[in-house]
Amino acid sequence: MHVLVHGGAGGAPREPAARQKVLDEAVSDGLEAATPIEAVKAAVRCLEDSPRFNAGTGGTIQSDGIYRSDAGIMTDDGSIGAVCNLTGIRHPVDLADSVRTELPHIFLGPAGAMAFAEHLGIDTGYDLSTDRLTERFEAEGVPADFAGQLRFVSERFDAPRPSDDLDTVGAVATDGETLAAATSTGGRWLALRGRIGDVPQVGCGYYASPAGAVSTTGNGEAIAQVTLARLVERQLERGHEVQQAVTEAMATFERETDATAGVIAITAAGEIGSAYNSARMQTAAGSRR
Repeated sequence: MHVLVHGGAGGAPREPAARQKVLDEAVSDGLEAATPIEAVKAAVRCLEDSPRFNAGTGGTIQSDGIYRSDAGIMTDDGSIGAVCNLTGIRHPVDLADSVRTELPHIFLGPAGAMAFAEHLGIDTGYDLSTDRLTERFEAEGVPADFAGQLRFVSERFDAPRPSDDLDTVGAVATDGETLAAATSTGGRWLALRGRIGDVPQVGCGYYASPAGAVSTTGNGEAIAQVTLARLVERQLERGHEVQQAVTEAMATFERETDATAGVIAITAAGEIGSAYNSARMQTAAGSRR
């Protein structure tokens, strides 16, 4: 098994060594799995449980003060599952995979996804909050009414992000034959209630095919505009080596947007690549024969 994970493209994180330790643990969890799909789920679950990353516990907060989560997952045979705007779900990646395996659909919005979680017996009241982010939200002074939130978000959405802001997590894996990719996020800080970024959108936040598996991170609107994960996969389909594929995809991203992002990818041969144009993107990788 070969596993590669990322902890988000963003600014210089607080306590990077502690974050790296969690990323290494995520890889170790993934390497214990029997299949690539189970490997990416195990790795992402580890990251969702850590408040050091923007996914699951400690994910960011939307304009109404609610913690919401998105996730997407895919295998190289085109099997897809995605969920968005979840509340109180500890491991969004697991619910996304249940959509993939148990439904004739590939993407559930918040009402259906929450009902599906309850049907599966998943706890929908899990507390994802952290004191640090709750206090930070309260200090922002966001208006309580929707019209006020709309003005607040419109005025500040393009403002520079805090230097230590966290971002999306993801994992890609292969056993030498099949591949899988998964991405999970709490979204963008103080996005308007109900905003959906790139993460649950296939070809944007994640993609997998026989050519390779990809997970992205960064400015969700810009990533979705250029379908960044699919850009990488197209380069792999053309026979480019994986590092060349991610580098060229990021070059296209930079030509077409003025935003920051990052991407990781893996091939069935276990070759890995990563690229980003933000201040930092921590990754970890490992193999088990």
